[in-house]
Amino acid sequence: MTAVQKVAIAGAGVAGLATAIFLAKAGVEVDLYDAQPALTTRGSGITLQGNALRVFDELGVWDEVAAAGKAFEGLNLRAPGPGAPVVAALPDLKTGGPDYPSTMGMSRPDLARILLAAAERHGARVHFGRRVTGLSQTHDGVAVEVDGAPAGTFDLLVGADGLHSAVRGMIGIQVSPEQTGMGIWRTFVSLPPDVDRSELYYGGPMYIAGYTPTGDDTMYAFLVEAAQDRSQVSPEEARRIMVEQSRAYDGPWNHIRADIEAGADANYTWFTRHLVEAPWNRGRVVVIGDAAHSCPPTIAQGAAQGLEDAAVLSELLVERDAVDAALWDAFHERRVARAKAIVDASVQLGQWQLDGVRDADMGGLMFGVAQLTAARA
Repeated sequence: MTAVQKVAIAGAGVAGLATAIFLAKAGVEVDLYDAQPALTTRGSGITLQGNALRVFDELGVWDEVAAAGKAFEGLNLRAPGPGAPVVAALPDLKTGGPDYPSTMGMSRPDLARILLAAAERHGARVHFGRRVTGLSQTHDGVAVEVDGAPAGTFDLLVGADGLHSAVRGMIGIQVSPEQTGMGIWRTFVSLPPDVDRSELYYGGPMYIAGYTPTGDDTMYAFLVEAAQDRSQVSPEEARRIMVEQSRAYDGPWNHIRADIEAGADANYTWFTRHLVEAPWNRGRVVVIGDAAHSCPPTIAQGAAQGLEDAAVLSELLVERDAVDAALWDAFHERRVARAKAIVDASVQLGQWQLDGVRDADMGGLMFGVAQLTAARA
């Protein structure tokens, strides 16, 4: 017998959809509400490390994910300037174990489509254009309001509604994302013939310039700068800025610039961080994924940590027979310290660059994170 029979989820991102799949597969009745009118069909790429790929296998979608993305091993570091020479080829730890590649890249919309299809295939009801607007709890349930009207009483409400989570505020958690001082330009382009893995350029006018293959003929590329207010920049100006800021980078960046000049979108966001200290729940409402923690993408663990939240929470809900203090203690013991370590390390990598620390042990920090994530959450 599961600890829950009927669960509501707010948010159709990676964490919310993964939770819906896990619970629906176990026979739990799941209703997922997302404020967006439909699943997004636009977006750049995402880098997924082995611990994320392991969860996809547990979800039953690994074969589809593998077919839609681009798996690779290792990471190249290139120097800015003429020729963009490779100055180091770094191996990756297989954090998901020997059965999975160390890293893969894929399109965010493709990943979202795969997870949505799996959730619906297993019986989860996904409601787009519907926003969770209120809740009230008793000792054995939570009444959920959607778009101002009652939507039913559930055994649990999972707030997986992102950085600016409404559910987080509804249960009185006064934590919100804070800027870390960096901003990132992203674009989705065709794959140059000489790129077969992620590559990063440190130095030059940007803090980081890099790209990751996302398929046999696609990749996403990015430039990291000091955070600025880019909210009023037009699409045409965004492309011009990204082209100009990338001119110090040679090699595959020449191909990327050509695609941007031909019309590839350029979008901009700030790096943020936050962490909800334990507990992540208030009674029968819990926040997970970006609603509970966020970090800069410097270690590429944001989606993986949301997936781990979903896996651990669902495992406990399926294996136990009550939503009680023991369940929440077990959940927080397995998730909070691990998420904090990822957030802290991701922020530290960026802060070293902001502070101009030349002897920072970036490799040691990243290796430590890899060892941490290689162990199951």
